Amino acid sequence: MKSINDVVNRVREQSARIVLGLEDVTELLLVALLCEGHVILEGVPGTGKTLLARTFARSLGIEFKRVQFTPDLMPADIIGTNIFNFQTNEFILSRGPVFTEFLLADEINRTPPKTQAALLESMQERAVTIDGTSYRLSPMFLVVATQNPIEQEGTYPLPEAQLDRFLFKLQVGFPGEEEEQNMVRLHGHQAVMPDLDRLGVEAVVTGEEIGWMRETVSSLNLSEEMIAFIVALVRATRTHAQLLHGASPRSANMLATAARALAALRGRDYVIPDDVKEIYLPTLRHRIILTPAAHIEGANTDTVLRQILESSPAPR
Repeated sequence: MKSINDVVNRVREQSARIVLGLEDVTELLLVALLCEGHVILEGVPGTGKTLLARTFARSLGIEFKRVQFTPDLMPADIIGTNIFNFQTNEFILSRGPVFTEFLLADEINRTPPKTQAALLESMQERAVTIDGTSYRLSPMFLVVATQNPIEQEGTYPLPEAQLDRFLFKLQVGFPGEEEEQNMVRLHGHQAVMPDLDRLGVEAVVTGEEIGWMRETVSSLNLSEEMIAFIVALVRATRTHAQLLHGASPRSANMLATAARALAALRGRDYVIPDDVKEIYLPTLRHRIILTPAAHIEGANTDTVLRQILESSPAPR
């Protein structure tokens, strides 16, 4: 397990040099990478979401593409379409940006649900269907979507079916005062996105290492007591008085997978209750829906999930 820690530390170091104050978010991006999960980064504009995603992708050394989601974006702009070639009298596939290894879906909730849903099949099955023909995507395929808070103008909430396909929803807040001062020292000489080449960001992980780490994580031990704990935490969301809809069975699988990956990052080959508790909120906060009464009372998903954690006894 020390080898996994050595590999992921390289990525941590690359990201920490460029994006300051988001070390916790970077760690959960690494967890998502190890268990082949997709991630939503939510925060107001200007908090470093896009820069973090670009730096993270560069450090992995995998193919990177970016889609800026806008109100007029169409599904074909994402997955591609067949175009008729008049010279050869045949249709030729024009591949969309989804044919990559790392897809940055920037401001995903700026486009209507019809276009957001174009990612559903690719995220779940790593494949897309165009005019009745299925095309496989890279086994490395990973979506990192940035999202503005839904209270902002011009946003469209993501459909529940799509939210459930994201492993994590991570909150990107404002940095501390000292971290913000360091940001100005590092990036305060320009008003555009920092140039990763000039800043010396390079690939520090190979595809073979990523594949090996994923295989290692999937083989980590998960005791029967931990399985029961995970299932109990998920099922508790379906009976909580302040929740209109609880988490799906897929949530339990994702929670277990993420706990394995976090244990690997911490140098263990087994999962402990603290691993599950640490990733419980980012794994479930986007999979549950509050009742109207809970909204009126000022509750939010995180407070409800914390209540469940506090009232659920952990195995010893």
